Amino acid sequence: MTSEQKGLRLAAGVTLVTGLALALSAIPALNLPVRLLTDLLVWPLDGAETLVASETRLALGIGGGVMAGWGLMIWQLAGAPLARSPETVRAIIRSSALTWFLVDSAASVAAGAALNVVPNLVFLALFLLPMRRAGAPAAA
Repeated sequence: MTSEQKGLRLAAGVTLVTGLALALSAIPALNLPVRLLTDLLVWPLDGAETLVASETRLALGIGGGVMAGWGLMIWQLAGAPLARSPETVRAIIRSSALTWFLVDSAASVAAGAALNVVPNLVFLALFLLPMRRAGAPAAA
């Protein structure tokens, strides 16, 4: 397995686990980690974010499920498909990561949680950095 594949699998694993944590936070007894993060991102840190409204729990479940599925898809793409067709797989991962970043970040700002752009940048880097040199021509 190449360093590119390992890096993408790390990013995919972090995404999958984060998605599962979001989905599980739809259960009020399990929402403490996401509730604390949400309180930090929706400044000020005041404990006002409870995540117990049914529509919030639904959104967490759906968003977490989509994120977990996206992480699993990238995990699988980073294996044999990347080895067989690297440029195609890189294009798929790059475009999906950039689309996610732009939509998630814009929605976060619109929701009053602009601080969420910071962890979004970390996730984006997790996906793009492993591919940064993989497609570059070798130096002579």
